[in-house]
Amino acid sequence: MKLEKVTIHGRRYDDACGTALGLEILGERWALLVVRELMLGARRFGELRASLPGLSANVLTQRLEGLEAAGVLVRRKLPPPASVQVYELTPWGYEAEPVILSLGRWAARSPDHDPTLPLSPVSMMLSLRAMFDPARAGDALMAVGFRFGETVFRVCVADRVLTVERMAPEGASAVVEAPAEAIAAVIYCDPSETAALARELLRIEGDPAAFLRFASWFELPPKAQRPSQT
Repeated sequence: MKLEKVTIHGRRYDDACGTALGLEILGERWALLVVRELMLGARRFGELRASLPGLSANVLTQRLEGLEAAGVLVRRKLPPPASVQVYELTPWGYEAEPVILSLGRWAARSPDHDPTLPLSPVSMMLSLRAMFDPARAGDALMAVGFRFGETVFRVCVADRVLTVERMAPEGASAVVEAPAEAIAAVIYCDPSETAALARELLRIEGDPAAFLRFASWFELPPKAQRPSQT
């Protein structure tokens, strides 16, 4: 039987390795970031554009069409009263999460990584998954809410596992409201500066001490060393 070649994005590596196929599916500029933005639930076209401000509407349309053709995402219409079209990852699409988290952890070790650059709310929440240290959390049981305008998340730590859901943070010990970059600056700063930065940059409802304890469970990985120049 002759195998038929299927072009996903117009680029083929003619390589049987799964890594090559993965690059054909997710290697186009912006494609992996579109998948990242869908990792915590369905989004509307406008929401995706707002989260990726450097991405034009035309290129976003192309990437969504390509990812849909590859089986990574689907389009569906929400029932009334919303009645709007959203994009959502397929079960197989959601399986890309470990790839995204591992790539994020790996790239954060780069000497060129700049944590002060703009950050989307979804990216901030995924960074918590990537940088969570279960040993630091121990047997703690805690829920913390994060509010980015109308978008809210509930982060729960239990049995040394961190979960993130896009939902009202009911029962949370603390609810944090701030831009994603400000939250990242507080959580990933020098521990001696966390409390002062939190007071300066964040609005915290509930128990600030609980949030500070939560923030101590995360740390960026150490930087890789550049090769010496000879």
